[in-house]
Amino acid sequence: MSKKKTEKKQKVVHSSTTSGATSCIRCGTCCKKGGPSLHREDKEILLAGHIKRETVITIRKGELALFPFRGRPEPIEKELIKIAGKGKGWVCFFFDEKKSACTIYAHRPLECRILKCWDTEQLLSVIGKDPLARADILSEDDPIMRVIDTHEQECSVGMSEELISALLEKNDDPESLAKLTALVHRDLAIRSKAISEFGLSLEAELFLFGRPLFKVLSSRGFQLMK
Repeated sequence: MSKKKTEKKQKVVHSSTTSGATSCIRCGTCCKKGGPSLHREDKEILLAGHIKRETVITIRKGELALFPFRGRPEPIEKELIKIAGKGKGWVCFFFDEKKSACTIYAHRPLECRILKCWDTEQLLSVIGKDPLARADILSEDDPIMRVIDTHEQECSVGMSEELISALLEKNDDPESLAKLTALVHRDLAIRSKAISEFGLSLEAELFLFGRPLFKVLSSRGFQLMK
């Protein structure tokens, strides 16, 4: 594990559009910036199969996330389930770029239903409120829940943040760096065992365990070295 310094200019995004529009013109800008986070109200859509587990990703507590219209990443206070992006980007999985249309429009989540780019007040009022979590979707007696609980206890984002803080305070303290590296390896080990035991796909893994810690840390300026 090595650390490199990164500097990013942050831009504040106002909560209203500058285009002068007062209705949706289907430009696709909102969908291209990322899929919505799911709320408890969206549970039935997911359970009915309109949104499958393989099309969502878990953003774990403490992980940095870009909130709509704030223009900067912030650590989340509660776990979020978010519709995944396509490829390496965050374009909503259900956005058809050729037709500039939503492929699940009749069953779109809460945030999509209330979004008005020209008046964001209603959307901002629900951000972070009643978020859907893995425990709301998975059965309590599902054996994968025990693995998820172990993963959260042993490899939480909070643990990595504490070690990062120690590294910054002590100027690349070797002990903290070794612990952070061990944490990344433990995260990968739990995932590998679960993939082998339950036959998980990459998409299912991202829902069940969120992004691997080494990818979370890369956004903080750290790289995993073989």
